Amino acid sequence: MIETIPQVAQNPLDAGFVQDPYKAYDQWRTLGPLVHWQDYNMPCAVSYAAANAILRDRRFGRVAPNPVETPPHLAPFYDIEAHSMLELEPPRHTRLRNLVLRAFTSRRIKALAPEITALSQQLIDGLPKGEFDLVTQFAQPLPVIIIARLLGVPEAMAPDLLRWSNAMVGMYQAGRTAEDETRATDASRDFAAFLRDYIAQRRNTPRDDLITHLIAAEQEGDRLTTDEMISTCILLLNAGHEATVHSLGNSVKTLIEQGHYATTPITDALIEECLRFDPALHLFTRWAYDDIDVMGRIIPKGTQIACLLGAANRCPKTWDSPEIFNPNRTPRPNLTFGAGLHFCIGAPLARMELRIALDALCHALPRLGLAARPVYADIYHFHGLERLQLVRK
Repeated sequence: MIETIPQVAQNPLDAGFVQDPYKAYDQWRTLGPLVHWQDYNMPCAVSYAAANAILRDRRFGRVAPNPVETPPHLAPFYDIEAHSMLELEPPRHTRLRNLVLRAFTSRRIKALAPEITALSQQLIDGLPKGEFDLVTQFAQPLPVIIIARLLGVPEAMAPDLLRWSNAMVGMYQAGRTAEDETRATDASRDFAAFLRDYIAQRRNTPRDDLITHLIAAEQEGDRLTTDEMISTCILLLNAGHEATVHSLGNSVKTLIEQGHYATTPITDALIEECLRFDPALHLFTRWAYDDIDVMGRIIPKGTQIACLLGAANRCPKTWDSPEIFNPNRTPRPNLTFGAGLHFCIGAPLARMELRIALDALCHALPRLGLAARPVYADIYHFHGLERLQLVRK
C-alpha cells in the first residue's frame, strides 16, 4: 500500500525554530518517516532509516535532471559549482574524488595533528582573561588557519579565506537576499582569481602542500584541470571550515550545558555523540532519477527531496532517548557527514580538529561557564552559533 506524505509548515527563518529546530523535528517524526515541508515545497526524510536509505541509493543524486539556466549575475558562483565534487555524479564525481584522494591522504591529515595542537594552545593563550566569544576568537580562526596551511597559501590570507567562505556559503541559506547573492558572486570571483594565480605559482615552484600534490595527482594519465583544482580547494575550505566552526561551538555549548565540560574525557565516543546531538548541517538535498519507493511512499522522478540530518540524528527508532546527550553511548553511524557516494571527504580532518581542540580547551581552561545565553545564527540549513560568550570561573 502506497501512503501519502503528511504536510507540515514551518518557516525556517522563524526565531524559535532557528534556536531549537528539534521540537519541530520531534513532531514531524510522529507523522512518519517522510513529511512534505510546505515552506520548501519538497518532501523531507525525518527518520534515520529514510534519510540513510536516500543518501545511499544511487537512484538519488545531486545533479538536477532538468537544470534551470543560471542567471548571468550568479555565473561566477555556479562556474565554481560546475566542477565541485559535491555537485557531480559518476563518472565525473568518481574521477574527481579518486584524484583528490591521491593528494588528500590520511597520512597528510594525520600529519596535521601537532600543528592543530600547537595552534589550539596559541589561540587559547591569546584569549582575554574576562569574557570572550569562543566562536570568533577560537572556533573560527582554528580551522581556517589549518586549511590555509594545508593548501599552502599564506597564513595572512586567513581573514580573506574566512570572508570568502562565509559569503559563498550564504548562497545555501534560507531566505537569501539579492545582497547575499552579490556578496557570494564577488567572493567567488575573488577567490577563484587568487587560486588561479596561486596554482600557477605552484606549478613553477612546487612545495610540500596540498595544492602542489593536487597538481601532481594522476590516475592513468589523467590530471585535474585548473578549474577542477580551484573548485576542490574552495570546497575543502567552505564545507570543511563551516562544519568545523559550527561543530566546535555547538560541542562546547553542549558539554557546558550538560555538565560534561572538563569532567568527562574527550573520547571518540564523546566526539561522535557531540556530532550526533547537535550537528552543523541540518538539510541536504537529492534529486530522484526514477520513481522511487522510500519506505512505502513514492518519490516521483524529477523530485527534489531533503534529508533532514538534524532530525535523523535524533530518531528514537535508532537511538534510545536520543534527546539526551550521553557520551557513554556505544557509537553507531550518524548522518552528520552524510553517507554513501557523497560522504564528506574531510570528515577525518574535522573529527581530529574537534577532538584536539576540545581536549586543549578542557585542559587549559577547565573552569569555563556561559556568560550569556548562547545564540544560534539565522543560517538554516546550517545550524551553528552566532556567538558563545564564555567566562573563566
